[in-house]
Amino acid sequence: MQDAVKRLAIVVPISILLIFALLYGNFRNLHESLLVLGAAPPALIGGILALLITHTTFSISAAVGFISLFGVSMLNGVVLVSYIKELREQGATVKEAVYRGSALGLPPVLMASLAAAIGLLPASIATGIGSETQKPLARVVVGGMITAPILLLLVLPAVYLLVYRVGRVSIRSADFVKEGGPALS
Repeated sequence: MQDAVKRLAIVVPISILLIFALLYGNFRNLHESLLVLGAAPPALIGGILALLITHTTFSISAAVGFISLFGVSMLNGVVLVSYIKELREQGATVKEAVYRGSALGLPPVLMASLAAAIGLLPASIATGIGSETQKPLARVVVGGMITAPILLLLVLPAVYLLVYRVGRVSIRSADFVKEGGPALS
């Protein structure tokens, strides 16, 4: 177990650097690459909570679950930032792009997360032979996929607005009534 943890301590940072390089190659923008990379902590929160609530100890299987969770959360972050970036390239303001991009990104982000959570739900509650090795992985992924889309769709758009110094979201504006939803001002 200690050898595996030592290997993970080397492999995970290298993987994060490689993922960042790929993100930068995709977006060609430091801010957007870091925003997507920041999509991982909300997912990790759900995985940690799942382990704590179910009294499951951290294991190599759980570590693999966190790596999987990291990958799905990166995918969801890429989807969301890509929608926002595309809308900005089409001439939308940052506020409008974040609002509309978040709405457009909601279905694919939810579908990817729910598919992963529902797919591993049986493994997370299994009691048969071999279930002790698969439970930590499944519980981490299910827990993370429950919290990740909610936190991602709340946190990433807000941070995007902060990064581009747009201001704060206000639902008290008169635009709320005109547009049929929260105004970004």
